[in-house]
Amino acid sequence: MSPKELYNVLSAVFPLYFAMFLAYSSIKYFNLFTPEQCSGINRFVAIFAIPLLSFNFITKINPFHMHFLFIAADSLSKLFVLFLLFCWSRFFKKGSLDWSITFFSIATLPNTLVMGIPLLKSMYGDEQEDLMIQIVVMQSIVWYTLLLFLFEYRSARNSLMEKMSSDGVGDQERGIGEEELIQVVVCNSSSENETQKSQFVTKVSPELEEEEEVKTAEKLPEIEEQSKQQGVCESSVQVCRREEEEGKEEDEKPQPNKLSMLLILRLVFHKLIRNPNTYASVLGLVWALISSKWNVKKPLIMDSSITILSNSGLGMAMFSLGLFMAMQHSIIPCGKKMATYGMIIRFVAGPAFMAVAAIVLGIRGTILKVSIVQAALPQGIVPFVFAKEYNLHPEMLSTAVIFGMIVSLPVTILYYMVLGS
Repeated sequence: MSPKELYNVLSAVFPLYFAMFLAYSSIKYFNLFTPEQCSGINRFVAIFAIPLLSFNFITKINPFHMHFLFIAADSLSKLFVLFLLFCWSRFFKKGSLDWSITFFSIATLPNTLVMGIPLLKSMYGDEQEDLMIQIVVMQSIVWYTLLLFLFEYRSARNSLMEKMSSDGVGDQERGIGEEELIQVVVCNSSSENETQKSQFVTKVSPELEEEEEVKTAEKLPEIEEQSKQQGVCESSVQVCRREEEEGKEEDEKPQPNKLSMLLILRLVFHKLIRNPNTYASVLGLVWALISSKWNVKKPLIMDSSITILSNSGLGMAMFSLGLFMAMQHSIIPCGKKMATYGMIIRFVAGPAFMAVAAIVLGIRGTILKVSIVQAALPQGIVPFVFAKEYNLHPEMLSTAVIFGMIVSLPVTILYYMVLGS
């Protein structure tokens, strides 16, 4: 990479850091914004700037002339990561939906727009710019929409589980020390639809522990006898305790049944159809198809109105990132251990999955090198905006964005040298 090409890359990255440092200084040294105002700025980015930025990019592509094999390889790698994370969250004790969403963002959603386009052009020529734009468009249409679905699904699921817990737990007005929840689940086989009834008994004080255990032991035979008389198929008693392990508590919550799952999906659907990002993706793709088919251009008044806000998208996203970092207790709010995990996932696991997917689909030569290097780009900014909006590990995403941009240049140059020009 020549000094001129390196300067072009730095010219694309430095304005983002300028916006971030400006926001960081405004909080850290001048106290210019309140936490509520910072949240409002992030919401503006999530609701207006990012959707219009996505729409602007989507309308500029020609959907009939895309490198579909390259797109397929990128999609296959992301689906494979998603499948592994699903298995981890479903079948492993330490797995969780929350961390699966975060790890998916870090592993598969790079900063292709800002870093990818100037960097790949410098490395492999101007013809690779179109490939990077295609990746940006696919992220906006498919993967950011999927990410929003996961965020909304998590939000609806947690709300339902909290409601189930609050409906079942009694005696909350009294002082509670160590809590013990006894859940009696009764399934009635004679009914047309399977139903579940849960009864929660709470220990309200250490002095009543022995008395509550005696009462519970006396009630169990009665429950079993009633179950046999009423044709009950199954009865079980599950005791859920809060246990502190390595400084962290795990709360066992009731799981939603099939009917609840349908309710969750319905709530998610209604949320997504009201989200501006969904409209931006759909309308942008429709306009791109019409424009490419009949050579229809956007009216100047429409194009200028969209451009003036879409141009602020990335800058305001970095500004929001700087505000968030200034309100944290440390420059690495997620901790050094989690930051290291994030860097490994972003710069090692992500390119590895992309390389496997590209090779499986028969991609070779320059396109293979481009696919691997673009997967080794730093963390995308938009996933941080969504993580902050939904309050899911924003400290992890902010660390990935900042340190990813710092180490990305030497890392991508190393990949470039290893793969060969």
